[in-house]
Amino acid sequence: MVERDIKVTLKSGLQARPAAIFVQEATNYVSEVFIEKEGRRVNAKSIMGIMGLAIHSGADIKLIIDGSDELEALKTLEELL
Repeated sequence: MVERDIKVTLKSGLQARPAAIFVQEATNYVSEVFIEKEGRRVNAKSIMGIMGLAIHSGADIKLIIDGSDELEALKTLEELL
């Protein structure tokens, strides 16, 4: 399992279109992918879960990935944020 604290730098945060792109990319990996914000953890392969966190630009989140391709997933998904 790998975890990384990330500050979201996307201008619009992780809302609507950027969230959909993030979910599409996350589903390409076998690993389980979670995003945690303010103690609330959601499945990052769920658009509704991500939208429920209301992640704005500048927000501090934790990306948690567990599985056989976790390092590759971490690198790619971190770049999207």
